[in-house]
Amino acid sequence: MHPLVSYPRNPDTPASHLPFSPSVCYGDLIFISGQASVDATGQIVGDTFEGEFRRSIENVRKVLAAAGSDLAHVLQTRNYVRDASDLPLYNQLYREYFTEPYPARTTITNCLPPALRYEIEVVAVKRPA
Repeated sequence: MHPLVSYPRNPDTPASHLPFSPSVCYGDLIFISGQASVDATGQIVGDTFEGEFRRSIENVRKVLAAAGSDLAHVLQTRNYVRDASDLPLYNQLYREYFTEPYPARTTITNCLPPALRYEIEVVAVKRPA
């Protein structure tokens, strides 16, 4: 492994039964795998779109904290919205968590399995020391 690569985790970092790391850091860059509406054990928690969105963002917060960052240091988001009809609510909720100047953003619809309404992955930087 390269000395600048790390895989930070905290006890409250959401777990997954799938073969991926919640985050990989290279220097000050943080790459966060897709975070969905899951509990601490990695079990999907079905909910309304808003509930799944908020749970997913809170999972991102936990992964960012383990890596030494927060939502204010997110550079890019990739968002997966199951139903295009949820896009107006998605944009409203997104503005609660991210403010201008917004991170770079991609949003893809009609792409998730029936068990999920929303998923997000991010690229961020560590908070300055």
